[in-house]
Amino acid sequence: MANTLDPSHAVYVGSFDPPTLGHWDIISRGAGIFDRLTVAIGVNPEKTPLFSSDERLKLVSELVVPLKNVEVLCFEGLAVDFVRERGAAVMLRGMRTLTDIESEFTLTLANRSLAPEIETVFLMASEQYTSVSSSLIKQIAQMGQAGSAAQLVEFVPESVIEPLLAKFHD
Repeated sequence: MANTLDPSHAVYVGSFDPPTLGHWDIISRGAGIFDRLTVAIGVNPEKTPLFSSDERLKLVSELVVPLKNVEVLCFEGLAVDFVRERGAAVMLRGMRTLTDIESEFTLTLANRSLAPEIETVFLMASEQYTSVSSSLIKQIAQMGQAGSAAQLVEFVPESVIEPLLAKFHD
């Protein structure tokens, strides 16, 4: 653990199951703001994600190749502990709706209690991604017929479409 936390290093925590264009929006904008950005894929042993942690790591790593100041890692445990271990002083969060604001407010207060040295910075999702959620994307992939790929291109990066459809139709 670093003795001092780096305010030019942010960690963007999420499940990324699957990675969406909304995630890409926050990642690319965050990479433009901070000198270093770590995308942290949370592994919760009590949840059953659609994609394994290794699959999510691969999908997100492929997305961030053009961004030279971004690394992608998986972690277990509390997000603030991971942020501290990475030496970052900032936790980056994306918000889409008023519901997100309410839940993020509660989470931020808890994180501030656990790690007052870590600041949380919020980026509002770009307008076209405010309705993008992993549950919506999974529903389109699962229930969509031929042409699901064309529907999904509005919500997920092209590199995610084939692996996503394969989860439901192979």
